[in-house]
Amino acid sequence: MQQISRINHVGLRVRDLQTSREFYEKLGFEFIVGPIGPEPVAVMLHPSGININFVLNASSNASAKNILMDVPEKHTGFTHIALEITDQKKVEQHLREADISITETVNLPDGTIFFFIRDPDGNVIEFHLPKSS
Repeated sequence: MQQISRINHVGLRVRDLQTSREFYEKLGFEFIVGPIGPEPVAVMLHPSGININFVLNASSNASAKNILMDVPEKHTGFTHIALEITDQKKVEQHLREADISITETVNLPDGTIFFFIRDPDGNVIEFHLPKSS
């Protein structure tokens, strides 16, 4: 459908707004508003234009495992968000300084690099550095 122009936002179910807010602020996101609406939802925006809506209705006693990534049975659904970056070393340094662990790094033969972290709820975030031109 040609009328779609871009992704507007990503919805992410979380257990605790303050914990998630503090984590995503370390990645450069800014808190905009929330909780609002019937779900309720809180909104964070990155200067790059990436918008995350935290859906604030996750069960506090739910398993710490990410059922899309951490269990043998493979459920359907979005498994991660990939954020394109311009400088691997600077991002890795920023993550180290923020005490955020990189869980895996992949180097493709064409020079593309991507690496992963987890947020406090176990959601997967990929940092993606395309191959050099």
